[in-house]
Amino acid sequence: MSTNATSRLRTLGTRTAGPGRPVYVTGEIGINHNGELDNALALIDVAAEAGCDAVKFQKRTPEICTPRDQWDIERDTPWGRMTYIDYRHRVEFGEDEYRTIAEHCAKRGIDWFASPWDTEAVAFLEKFDVPAHKVASASLTDDELLRALRATGRTIILSTGMSTPKQIRHAVEVLGSDNILLCHATSTYPAKAEELNLRVINTLQAEYPNVPIGYSGHETGLQTTLAAVALGAAFVERHITLDRAMWGSDQAASVEPQGLTRLVRDIRTIEASLGDGVKKVYESELGPMKKLRRVAGVVAESTEPVAV
Repeated sequence: MSTNATSRLRTLGTRTAGPGRPVYVTGEIGINHNGELDNALALIDVAAEAGCDAVKFQKRTPEICTPRDQWDIERDTPWGRMTYIDYRHRVEFGEDEYRTIAEHCAKRGIDWFASPWDTEAVAFLEKFDVPAHKVASASLTDDELLRALRATGRTIILSTGMSTPKQIRHAVEVLGSDNILLCHATSTYPAKAEELNLRVINTLQAEYPNVPIGYSGHETGLQTTLAAVALGAAFVERHITLDRAMWGSDQAASVEPQGLTRLVRDIRTIEASLGDGVKKVYESELGPMKKLRRVAGVVAESTEPVAV
């Protein structure tokens, strides 16, 4: 492996992501657990059985992340009508729940990490030996959060949805390019195929040659995420759910268990099929070559039928 390729590898727990490494597949649980620990554990099981490398959550400090003028606004929720700040608390897990999550992930042999939305959430997650931190697209312009994440020394995965090239460059400058992984994303739930613009993966690869580039998808269906892998995504993240009909804003853009199993299977098939780009004659081709190769207009003799 070249020095340039080696410099683009990132450590994620016991695994590495980047050129020549298997695609690191993350099932984004986010808040699709709806504040129920049993749902979170069931989604971890789904991800582990599908062959994902990790699951990801979102961690907020409600009083910091919720605008003060929205605290007392009432809304309908699965638990009845409540204020928005009470709802935000209802869907957050505390330390006891995350200890259970960490133990369950260890038992299932799958990593977990989260997107902290504020510096207090960074400090909370640092109580656990997470393999990385994720910067949600909405947080890309939060320099205070980016500096706190850089100070952890962990690999930082940066999503770039709803961001301009200038904003992305600034975030990379704040985080430093040595220990980050960039994810192309379109922050619409669900995102339209014509707005995915998957070739941005190649644009980011050219702009940041020493940084692995991944893909965080919010579309429905699986084909476009597989196309991202074919374009060179080293990291893939999709929201996952037990049932898209469940309550919650992210459920409709999430992948159900059977779809997740197919997605991981097909990612592994695609990465195996891409090869190294060096044209060669495989040993398995020698038999057909002997039968079919034309030399000066003559087909090699064979008494066996040949499918054409």
